[in-house]
Amino acid sequence: MSSAPREPAGRRAPLAVTLAANSISTAGTSLTLIGVPWFVLETTGSAGRAGVVAFCATLPIVLAALIGGPFIDRIGRRRVAVASDTVCGLAIAAIPLLHHVGALEFWMLCALMALNGFAHTPGNTARYVLIPDLAEHAGTTLPRAASLFDAVSRGARMVGAALAGVLIAFAGSETVLLLDAATFGLSALLVAVGVRGVGSAEPRKGGAPVSMRTYGTELREGYGYLLGNRLLLAVVVMVMFMNGTDQGWNAVLLPVHAEAELGGAKAIGLLTALFGAGGLTGALLYGAVGHRFSRRAVFTVCVILCGAPRFLVAGVTGTVLPLAVTMLLGGIAGGVLNPILTTVIYERVPDRLRSRVSGALTAGCEFAMPVGGLAAGLLVEGVGASGALLAMGGVYFVATLSPLVFPSWRTMEGPAEEGEAGQEVSVPPPDDTCEEVTSSAPSPEVTSSAPSPEVSSSAPSRPAPAP
Repeated sequence: MSSAPREPAGRRAPLAVTLAANSISTAGTSLTLIGVPWFVLETTGSAGRAGVVAFCATLPIVLAALIGGPFIDRIGRRRVAVASDTVCGLAIAAIPLLHHVGALEFWMLCALMALNGFAHTPGNTARYVLIPDLAEHAGTTLPRAASLFDAVSRGARMVGAALAGVLIAFAGSETVLLLDAATFGLSALLVAVGVRGVGSAEPRKGGAPVSMRTYGTELREGYGYLLGNRLLLAVVVMVMFMNGTDQGWNAVLLPVHAEAELGGAKAIGLLTALFGAGGLTGALLYGAVGHRFSRRAVFTVCVILCGAPRFLVAGVTGTVLPLAVTMLLGGIAGGVLNPILTTVIYERVPDRLRSRVSGALTAGCEFAMPVGGLAAGLLVEGVGASGALLAMGGVYFVATLSPLVFPSWRTMEGPAEEGEAGQEVSVPPPDDTCEEVTSSAPSPEVTSSAPSPEVSSSAPSRPAPAP
């Protein structure tokens, strides 16, 4: 009898470790989210250059997502997550170190942020697609695990944002970037040790030999499945516009607005932390009582409230309090979105395709992010900060009307209809050796993002959905 309690605890350990590693990595991402734009504004004074850095940081995210799904399966989800965090930590650490010795050129900053973006997406996706299998292993339900995954990520964003604002104010943006690098190292260590021996985290065995042809076939399977599912396609298109405008907000609009009107980096940390606190509250509330309500009704209301109002309030006011209240309420609404979208994706995508489909989802959801940061910088320099805020807020609002307009959203209420949930995409194998392999256990952003379509709403990543 004494051993009975220990077995469930051991079965829960890989899930707990993965959640912890993801939260630490996410907190580090929040440090980057605030630290890098502020570093660029401090060292160059140019909103346009901040937009260029944002473009360089996010374009590789899309490229990595476009081609990374089969790679994750072949290398193994644990190895990819560890390698991803290690490379990100080294790239971020190099920025303040090179600046300290006077060797950092603007093109180097762009290149390091591009490397960070390219390496970050596979790690996010690898952790994300492990959750369903680890949830089953731990004996918890999928909606609860999805809500927990999103809640701890949002809590980490909240802590990271608050810490970034304080550290920038008192120790400088370089210190924030060094701390960010350390969080990536800790996340890599946790996954390397804590997820060892989990079958679905290891490399896929017994598949076709590695070749460009088989790799292309596996990519086509992921994109074919996404294009054949109208609901998932509608999610991708909507979240793509949301994440693009969110990137403009995070990388350019909020830092410029805070510098000009709100008193500096401490305001950014406060506002982003409030949004994260709201998101954490929303995710926990949905995990506790969300199953009692219509998914589509809750999602439709919350997606309209989560983003566009903050653009409007920032565009017409120059004080912290109205924007702080708006960010808190918007965060609560945004916190509901990712658990719903994550559950929908996990229900509809078969395990053997999850890495590939998640890569396709992430690529689609983050496709507009490079343009969003660049466009925000150009708009600020062309029409001013207020005009840029109102223009991008208008795009956000139109995008969030999608669940009211397109019939495919009506199918999100429960598991996919027969013939869709377990749908296999028929793609002819490149040769006789290309056999199908099923992952050892069922698993599934949605910006990062991540992973899955993640609605990043102002405090992102991935992509299961995520604001």
